[in-house]
Amino acid sequence: MADFCLVSRRILDEEDHRLFRFYFLLGADWQLCARRLKMDRGNFFHAIYRIERTLGRAFSEIRPYPLYPLDEYFGGTVRKDAGRALEAIPAQNRHRLEVPLRLAA
Repeated sequence: MADFCLVSRRILDEEDHRLFRFYFLLGADWQLCARRLKMDRGNFFHAIYRIERTLGRAFSEIRPYPLYPLDEYFGGTVRKDAGRALEAIPAQNRHRLEVPLRLAA
């Protein structure tokens, strides 16, 4: 999460970063953000789309490790149920961990 915040702070200007922080990071609804930043609905959503486009391009073009797609950024695929993933491994390929109870003499 820190990478996303630092890149957004570096890429966006002050006004766009305030909008990004209120709407995306703090999770405020659009009406509250528009009122707080003194924007009408049209300008608010145009700014949101501009921020998404700008940051999407920046996240995908960062080198040596782009932040998008997320599964490659975090180094693996995300599975909702890890238990089912274990069931997919055939029984002959599963290995039991055998812990010795006493030292061999």
